[in-house]
Amino acid sequence: MFEQIEAQIIEYLGPFGPLMLVGALGFVMVVATLPVLLKREKDPLDRLKAAERTVQAMPGKQEKLRTGTKKDKLEKYSNFLEPQDAEEYSAVKLKLLQAGYTSKNAVRMYHFSQFAMGIIGLLLGSLFAFLNYTPETSGQDLAIWIIFPGGAGYMFPKYWVTRRQAVRHEAIENGFPDSLDMMLVCVEAGQSLDQSIIRVARELKSGFPDLAYEFEMVSHQMKAGSDKERVLKDMSERCGVQDVTSFVTVLIQSQQFGTSIADALRVYASEMRDKRVMRAEEKANKLPTKMTLATMMLTVPPLLVILVGPSIYSIGQNMGGG
Repeated sequence: MFEQIEAQIIEYLGPFGPLMLVGALGFVMVVATLPVLLKREKDPLDRLKAAERTVQAMPGKQEKLRTGTKKDKLEKYSNFLEPQDAEEYSAVKLKLLQAGYTSKNAVRMYHFSQFAMGIIGLLLGSLFAFLNYTPETSGQDLAIWIIFPGGAGYMFPKYWVTRRQAVRHEAIENGFPDSLDMMLVCVEAGQSLDQSIIRVARELKSGFPDLAYEFEMVSHQMKAGSDKERVLKDMSERCGVQDVTSFVTVLIQSQQFGTSIADALRVYASEMRDKRVMRAEEKANKLPTKMTLATMMLTVPPLLVILVGPSIYSIGQNMGGG
């Protein structure tokens, strides 16, 4: 069926007919999408902000004390780039937060990067298909050459964020026991929990910047007057690590029941040290199993060549001489 359609297209449009048809289809899809991107009702808040800027620009007015943030150029396309479902938007935002992307337009930039990388992949695939097209090229091969780079470009930002999220989780897990030991020392020295968090954030910035950033965010939010319990729960959500979630639960329960924070930190820090040792032992125990296959692949073939090679060579010489 596809071969018949391809033959008819080549008959009417020439040998480059399938490629021209695919390019025309892509152009029509882009043109059809532009009205959706550009159509957006003006928000009343935007009109109020514009009026405020007009009043402030009048002569005789004092200069603004705070500089306004630079307007996001992708804001007009937010209806297209951001998920309209609240649950889907929250899930993507939480994933980006756990990957370390905390800006307010991170979701918009994430979907824009997917869209842009997908378009770039399609263009590169079309260029490759145009350079390697021959009359013998089938329509299936042509579709694979064009669609596969586009799909790979669309999925690359998702792979990057997932990888960044895993690396950040591992970094937080590695630095968390040290942060608890340091926090315990600060609390036992007479500092409050807020002061100890500030000190830990300052000391960990060089070795574990991701964890230091989370503690720094907690300290800033506490200084701003936010509820301590809510701030700690937000930190556990941003980290996405089970150890941090358990630590936040311990602190909240210690505060609610009136127990000593130093005792709770001492017990939990000891558990975290033991857990880190167990993780190291687990990785060490997995190492021989992982090295077995590589050892067999790199050792057995050369050994067979050394042991069996001379015998095969001698047999071949004797048969040739006979």
